[in-house]
Amino acid sequence: MKPRICRFTLLAVLAAVGLAQMPRSAEPPAETPDAKLPNGKMQTDEILKAAVAENLKDAARLVDLAQQLRGDLEKNDRYVFSLADRKKAEDIEKLARKIRTRMEHN
Repeated sequence: MKPRICRFTLLAVLAAVGLAQMPRSAEPPAETPDAKLPNGKMQTDEILKAAVAENLKDAARLVDLAQQLRGDLEKNDRYVFSLADRKKAEDIEKLARKIRTRMEHN
């Protein structure tokens, strides 16, 4: 059971990192004019920069959680998993979903 969960954790981390590095689809740009902010920068550029920064922060957190979960699972000598391990696995799934959703919308 342990190797299965370790493999799942590793696959989740690799999928998240792969999603973060995938190029966006080549869809035609929206027809709405881009508004300029008071500082002279384009609003969509600032939104995209913020989304990329959030994705990087969440990906780092995802890797950290996956490493913590792997360490906890390797330390476990019984075939029963703790609630903390389950919570970490759920947090990993939520972060991966959040990154994927943010990438789909931008």
